[in-house]
Amino acid sequence: QVQLVESGGGLVQPGGSLRLSCAASGSIFRINNMNWYRQAPGKERELVASITRHGNTNYEDSVKNRFAISRDNAKNTVYLQLNSLKPEDTAVYYCNADVISQIGGGNYWGQGTQVTVSS
Repeated sequence: QVQLVESGGGLVQPGGSLRLSCAASGSIFRINNMNWYRQAPGKERELVASITRHGNTNYEDSVKNRFAISRDNAKNTVYLQLNSLKPEDTAVYYCNADVISQIGGGNYWGQGTQVTVSS
Protein backbone atom coordinates (compact mmCIF):
# COMPACT_ATOMS: atom_id res chain seq x y z
CA GLN A 1 0.00 0.00 0.00
CA VAL A 2 1.24 3.47 -0.89
CA GLN A 3 0.81 6.47 1.36
CA LEU A 4 1.55 10.14 0.77
CA VAL A 5 2.03 12.35 3.83
CA GLU A 6 2.27 16.13 3.56
CA SER A 7 3.80 18.51 6.07
CA GLY A 8 4.82 22.14 6.33
CA GLY A 9 1.56 24.05 6.16
CA GLY A 10 0.62 26.81 8.55
CA LEU A 11 -0.29 30.44 9.06
CA VAL A 12 1.90 33.04 7.38
CA GLN A 13 1.65 36.78 6.74
CA PRO A 14 1.30 38.16 3.22
CA GLY A 15 4.69 38.23 1.55
CA GLY A 16 5.95 35.36 3.64
CA SER A 17 7.20 31.92 2.69
CA LEU A 18 6.47 28.29 3.47
CA ARG A 19 7.94 24.99 2.34
CA LEU A 20 5.64 22.02 1.90
CA SER A 21 6.92 18.46 1.83
CA CYS A 22 5.26 15.23 0.74
CA ALA A 23 6.84 11.87 1.42
CA ALA A 24 5.65 8.69 -0.27
CA SER A 25 6.02 5.36 1.47
CA GLY A 26 5.17 1.74 0.79
CA SER A 27 6.27 -0.90 -1.68
CA ILE A 28 7.29 1.63 -4.33
CA PHE A 29 9.21 0.70 -7.45
CA ARG A 30 9.09 4.08 -9.16
CA ILE A 31 7.26 7.40 -8.96
CA ASN A 32 6.55 9.20 -12.21
CA ASN A 33 4.81 12.58 -12.15
CA MET A 34 4.40 14.29 -8.76
CA ASN A 35 1.96 17.15 -8.38
CA TRP A 36 0.68 19.73 -5.94
CA TYR A 37 -2.98 20.72 -6.03
CA ARG A 38 -4.88 23.17 -3.86
CA GLN A 39 -8.49 23.72 -2.94
CA ALA A 40 -9.79 26.95 -1.47
CA PRO A 41 -13.16 27.13 0.32
CA GLY A 42 -16.01 27.08 -2.18
CA LYS A 43 -13.70 26.45 -5.12
CA GLU A 44 -12.69 23.44 -7.18
CA ARG A 45 -9.38 21.70 -6.64
CA GLU A 46 -6.76 23.08 -9.03
CA LEU A 47 -3.34 21.93 -10.19
CA VAL A 48 -0.66 24.26 -8.87
CA ALA A 49 2.58 22.63 -10.00
CA SER A 50 3.87 19.39 -11.41
CA ILE A 51 7.27 17.76 -11.87
CA THR A 52 8.32 14.75 -13.91
CA ARG A 53 10.73 12.12 -12.69
CA HIS A 54 13.47 13.84 -14.65
CA GLY A 55 12.74 17.28 -13.19
CA ASN A 56 10.66 18.97 -15.85
CA THR A 57 8.23 21.37 -14.21
CA ASN A 58 4.99 23.17 -14.96
CA TYR A 59 3.14 25.81 -12.98
CA GLU A 60 -0.30 27.35 -12.84
CA ASP A 61 -0.05 30.93 -14.12
CA SER A 62 -0.84 32.67 -10.83
CA VAL A 63 2.05 30.98 -9.00
CA LYS A 64 4.76 31.26 -11.66
CA ASN A 65 7.90 32.98 -10.33
CA ARG A 66 6.58 32.64 -6.75
CA PHE A 67 6.35 28.88 -6.16
CA ALA A 68 8.99 26.25 -6.90
CA ILE A 69 8.44 22.50 -7.07
CA SER A 70 11.30 20.06 -6.62
CA ARG A 71 11.78 16.40 -5.75
CA ASP A 72 14.25 13.95 -4.27
CA ASN A 73 13.81 10.63 -6.03
CA ALA A 74 16.01 8.80 -3.52
CA LYS A 75 13.66 9.88 -0.72
CA ASN A 76 10.42 9.58 -2.74
CA THR A 77 9.67 13.12 -1.66
CA VAL A 78 8.32 16.19 -3.44
CA TYR A 79 8.59 19.75 -2.17
CA LEU A 80 6.78 22.99 -2.88
CA GLN A 81 8.49 26.24 -1.93
CA LEU A 82 5.91 28.99 -1.58
CA ASN A 83 7.29 32.55 -1.72
CA SER A 84 5.66 35.99 -1.83
CA LEU A 85 2.46 34.48 -0.50
CA LYS A 86 -0.84 36.27 -1.02
CA PRO A 87 -4.17 35.89 0.80
CA GLU A 88 -5.59 34.25 -2.33
CA ASP A 89 -3.06 31.43 -1.90
CA THR A 90 -4.99 30.32 1.18
CA ALA A 91 -6.15 26.75 0.60
CA VAL A 92 -5.64 23.13 1.51
CA TYR A 93 -2.66 21.88 -0.48
CA TYR A 94 -2.67 18.26 -1.63
CA CYS A 95 0.17 16.11 -2.88
CA ASN A 96 -0.55 13.74 -5.77
CA ALA A 97 1.64 11.15 -7.44
CA ASP A 98 1.64 8.49 -10.16
CA VAL A 99 3.24 5.49 -8.50
CA ILE A 100 4.39 2.10 -9.72
CA SER A 101 4.25 -0.22 -6.73
CA GLN A 102 4.18 -3.88 -5.84
CA ILE A 103 0.47 -3.99 -6.73
CA GLY A 104 0.86 -2.14 -10.02
CA GLY A 105 0.34 1.43 -11.19
CA GLY A 106 -1.87 3.88 -9.37
CA ASN A 107 -2.58 7.54 -8.64
CA TYR A 108 -2.40 8.52 -4.99
CA TRP A 109 -3.34 11.54 -2.88
CA GLY A 110 -2.13 12.86 0.44
CA GLN A 111 -4.45 14.01 3.20
CA GLY A 112 -3.79 17.71 2.60
CA THR A 113 -2.10 20.46 4.56
CA GLN A 114 -3.66 23.85 5.32
CA VAL A 115 -1.93 27.03 4.18
CA THR A 116 -3.42 30.26 5.51
CA VAL A 117 -2.09 33.64 4.40
CA SER A 118 -3.37 36.42 6.62
CA SER A 119 -2.18 39.43 8.55
